[in-house]
Amino acid sequence: MGKAERTKQFIIEKTAPIFNMKGYSGTSMSDITEATGLTKGSIYGNFENKDEVALAAFKFNVKKLQESFSSEIEKETTFKGKLLVYPRLYSDYYELRVTKGGCPIINTATEADDTHPVLKKNVERVILAWKEKLVYFIEQGIAAGEFKAKAIDPEKTALTIIAIIEGAVMITKITGDLSNLSTIMLSLNKIIEDLQ
Repeated sequence: MGKAERTKQFIIEKTAPIFNMKGYSGTSMSDITEATGLTKGSIYGNFENKDEVALAAFKFNVKKLQESFSSEIEKETTFKGKLLVYPRLYSDYYELRVTKGGCPIINTATEADDTHPVLKKNVERVILAWKEKLVYFIEQGIAAGEFKAKAIDPEKTALTIIAIIEGAVMITKITGDLSNLSTIMLSLNKIIEDLQ
């Protein structure tokens, strides 16, 4: 990695938590320069504009999140086990401190839906990729005889899992009550168990 790439990565790593906590609109150029210790000119020497920094920060935060879940999913030998990783890890999400400020998917989605088309499109891609991964686990679970074939619509089930997780994160963040996250993840756990 050359000096320019290292500087770019440094900016992304230092600003990713800020964008995740304050959002695109709430993060100022002063926040970026303060977090990095770099001048505005240095930031713009590496990124075309604030949009580019925000997008790189979002991708960085999502990658951290995905990596933490993927490493646990890979340890599981059944498709039910792979699905159960989600309620297990999300019930302790704020304890894991994977990404400062909470889930970057819900954080960015709620801000970007009407205000930032590029970020919105990237959130959409992440959600659709997540959905496809869950659909794959469910379909493979059906093929392996782990789940009831006739009673399950893999796509609807995958979307329901995502909606429950993101809704739980949002409710927990708004109320500040971590027990909400644990309670809702117990319900999701039951939904997954009932796929058998």
